[in-house]
Amino acid sequence: MDDTQEKRFQELFKRYEAQGVYLFTNFLDIAALSVLQRAVPRLPRIPWTLFGGAEGCERKMLRLGSEEECGYEQPFPIACLRIAPASVRFAEKLTHRDFLGALMNLGFERELLGDIVVREEAAYLFCVERIAPYIAQSLTQVRRTTVRCARLERLPEGELFRLERQVVQLASVRADALVAHLFRLSRSDAQALFAQGRVFVDGRECRDTGYTPKPGEILSVRGFGRARYIGVDSLSKKGKSNTAVEVFV
Repeated sequence: MDDTQEKRFQELFKRYEAQGVYLFTNFLDIAALSVLQRAVPRLPRIPWTLFGGAEGCERKMLRLGSEEECGYEQPFPIACLRIAPASVRFAEKLTHRDFLGALMNLGFERELLGDIVVREEAAYLFCVERIAPYIAQSLTQVRRTTVRCARLERLPEGELFRLERQVVQLASVRADALVAHLFRLSRSDAQALFAQGRVFVDGRECRDTGYTPKPGEILSVRGFGRARYIGVDSLSKKGKSNTAVEVFV
């Protein structure tokens, strides 16, 4: 799979070299982004940028080209939709999975959809711009709740992605211990996630269970969540590290 994905990046970079105009991918998940990071030394040296629609997005588009090279600026073709119950009073408590399921039922491939951020009763969806009008018109129900969709010209006030500070006690600051504590797993279950290629540090796949995170690095675990590592606040009386993280909630 990695070889196939890297080959696609090679073909895309070569196409840009031949055409000299901006090229965009659909949304890339964290596994594909990890392949891209590893492949960079073998790719043609041309300008590229990643963006998901807002600071903090995990799923991102790749743009090849720059204003300097192309002679003009072309923004990422990303739209943001707000999906909210038509009546909050009669709405169910809807989750990320509920919103994603309703969108997939419209027949879209996952790569056309970026991050879905649930805030209170509403969800904010980043998607490929060309499908935004159809979603806004067609998505009328999530589970049994009637919803309304509207395209946003600007993001809501305040941080769309919220971070919750936590302090966990670790005998040693290792990635597997941090994953186990953050997501309430046994040490062996946490280590299995590394072997399965489901753990990423700053977008790069990490299979080293003993890896020591650096301050500011984001630890992502597919299917569980992600957190930013802050550092060791202090030592407990028993010599354990009081380790601070900020969890994306």
